[in-house]
Amino acid sequence: MARILIVEDSPAMRAYVRSTLEDCVLGLAGDVDIVEAMNGFDALRLLPRGAFDLVITDINMPDINGLELIRFVRQSDRYRRVGILIISTQAAERDIQRGLRLGADRFLPKPFTPEA
Repeated sequence: MARILIVEDSPAMRAYVRSTLEDCVLGLAGDVDIVEAMNGFDALRLLPRGAFDLVITDINMPDINGLELIRFVRQSDRYRRVGILIISTQAAERDIQRGLRLGADRFLPKPFTPEA
């Protein structure tokens, strides 16, 4: 079973990402466990509770932002292989490159559609 951690401070966007993932998984073999965190601090509390295959994170969040979260994840041997997808309205080329340099695997600008 794949485990995905959604890190997003907007409850509406968390629900949208969850719904999109669940719709995408319906046609795939296997199951997915989706866990939600409301900011980077919450994500750091949840990460040790189980192995995640993917972290989907926003950049702009209170407490610990998405870039700080990525830095932590990539500095830890335990989480180095976890995939990281950034979803953010902060999508200038410099923002995208900064996220990728810190260790994100992909960047998806908001707003996005399920087809993206």
